[in-house]
Amino acid sequence: MISALVVATGPLRAAETNTLGSDEPARYLAELKSLYLTGDERQALLAHANALLKTYGLRASYQVGQPDPHDLDYRLDVGGPGELRIREERRDASGNLAVRNRSLSVFGLDPYLQYRCPTQGVVCTFGNTPGGEPWLTILRDPQGAEELAKALSFLLRNLQKG
Repeated sequence: MISALVVATGPLRAAETNTLGSDEPARYLAELKSLYLTGDERQALLAHANALLKTYGLRASYQVGQPDPHDLDYRLDVGGPGELRIREERRDASGNLAVRNRSLSVFGLDPYLQYRCPTQGVVCTFGNTPGGEPWLTILRDPQGAEELAKALSFLLRNLQKG
């Protein structure tokens, strides 16, 4: 299920998988529904995206020599129609926890997410909010970032249906 390793220095897009005559999207969604024991595509996509965010979460232990090392965890959920909720938890080295909740309207949003995994650094970042900051940051793992971008792309398209 995880695609080949891609080393990225510039912006990348999730691979276009919804080509004419391709049954790959249906196969991908069927695999996720089977994996997460649900008949609901949206629930399977949310569960998969959250599992990937947990797996590739940024941990302070990977930030040796970096200023302000911290753990960074995300949890995605669906709000109203076309709304993706993002819960961000940031825990610093002394154990202080900061929680930030954001809502992202998916209508008009390009579902083929851009992400960056610079060779210098320990993170991959996803998309930009209107304010210019990334809306997700994970541990630098180009393969994991590609799989997360694919799951998020499918999730955004699902949410855009209403």
